[in-house]
Amino acid sequence: MPPAFDDAIAYAQAHETPWPRDPHAAPGPGQQPFGVHHDDPPPWNRLFGPVHERGGPAGVVWVGGREVAAWGDPERADLTFSVAKTYLALLAGVAVQHGLIADLHAPVGQQLPGIGFEGAHNSAVTWHQLLQQTSEWEGTCVGLPDQVDRYRKVSADPRPAAGRKGDARPLQTPGTYWEYNDVRINQLSLALLHVFRRPLPEVFAESFLAPLGATSAFAWRAYEAGWVQLGGQRLPTVPGGTHWGGGISIGARDQARIGQRLLEGGGPALPADWVQRMRTPCDVAPFYGYLVWLNPEQRVFPSASADAWCMLGAGGHLVWIEPAADAVVVSRWLDPAHTEAFMGRVRQALAA
Repeated sequence: MPPAFDDAIAYAQAHETPWPRDPHAAPGPGQQPFGVHHDDPPPWNRLFGPVHERGGPAGVVWVGGREVAAWGDPERADLTFSVAKTYLALLAGVAVQHGLIADLHAPVGQQLPGIGFEGAHNSAVTWHQLLQQTSEWEGTCVGLPDQVDRYRKVSADPRPAAGRKGDARPLQTPGTYWEYNDVRINQLSLALLHVFRRPLPEVFAESFLAPLGATSAFAWRAYEAGWVQLGGQRLPTVPGGTHWGGGISIGARDQARIGQRLLEGGGPALPADWVQRMRTPCDVAPFYGYLVWLNPEQRVFPSASADAWCMLGAGGHLVWIEPAADAVVVSRWLDPAHTEAFMGRVRQALAA
């Protein structure tokens, strides 16, 4: 391992997320409760899906497609939280590649009637808006109302908080307002399930994990109530995160494999221009693309280049694609308050 990365690795290991390793344990001194559902108004401040014990800080650095640094257990399949959102964007690309979605700017309800895109407001929602988190979709998905995640504030959002989480923020016209909202993401996942008519974990494994030679014990778990009847089958509709439990478990090294595929342009599972679409800034939130975080003017991640883009998950999950250094960096369970300092150390090592 090149000594240039020693400082960054030591920093990551010294600044573990304050969540307990056992998700069901009471927080110890200086710790916070495991998960983000605790911030929700009751009765939504509980788990609706399974969670499991986590490992310690872990990660890898790849440069030019070659692993140059690793720490912790990069093969351990840990929960990724909202990194799963980006995987839904990849599945949307697979659907476009196979002609299952013909027009991203078409209303979803025209293609998929009867699953929640009815009415004057929701009938205007498009795939493009769902992928940019500007849909303003209203309703209940898998037992959770979208209102519980209105006024959501996440650390990478450069805008100030606008209201109290869970309040009935007045809805705007779809496409005109950006809000990070897990219920709307879960509605996108439900729509993609109806497009593929197969479990999304199967499609993801077939399209990405198997071709990339993934080695960790991948799983994508639904909520207890996250099952639907479709085509005579009982199929899981999986969440795009672990806000209320469930979600994706995967190893850091496999996350790097996926990041490397995107750094190289996406590969045969995706349309030729899909990576560029993912990296195109949202008009009303230029720090965001298709379920990825962007870095224009280096405002979101000052230590990364303006061309960098990231997948982020609560609890300290980072997949950083850095084209300026031909690099992919994965970090697990790093205290989010220390992400910028860690990125600065990695950037310095990449330049060494």
